[in-house]
Amino acid sequence: MKIVVDDLSGPEIAGFLDEHVQEMRSITPLESKHALDLESLRRPEITFWSVMDGDSLVGCGAIKRLDAGHAEIKSMRTRPARKRSGIASLLLEHIVTEARRMGFTRLSLETGATEFFLPARKLYEKFGFEYCDPFADYAPDPNSAFMTRAL
Repeated sequence: MKIVVDDLSGPEIAGFLDEHVQEMRSITPLESKHALDLESLRRPEITFWSVMDGDSLVGCGAIKRLDAGHAEIKSMRTRPARKRSGIASLLLEHIVTEARRMGFTRLSLETGATEFFLPARKLYEKFGFEYCDPFADYAPDPNSAFMTRAL
């Protein structure tokens, strides 16, 4: 497997991200959905990676610069058929390493608070993320869990 910076111009990643947004809309109230659409992910403060297994797209993730020292993880997703196969851990390790390399000293994230998101929260805990108050422009939300870690 390889992890590559993706310019989000290909049809495969567009479809993959559309599936992500649709899934989040189906399980999260609209006012609590924070998944970014394709156009929002193309903004200059975002670095986006795709995980490729040969020619197959199997995962993705991004970081969004919040300020000089703080970034947010966005759009972590693994192809449903490949969940629990180590892709998310591989990608999260890559994102943490790249965030450090970019000079960030803190990495935060928002994920769902429901049972569906429990595997994601456990993954973040395994990587040293701790629960925190809302950050950046987020407000308290019973459907959201906020996590952070120093780098």
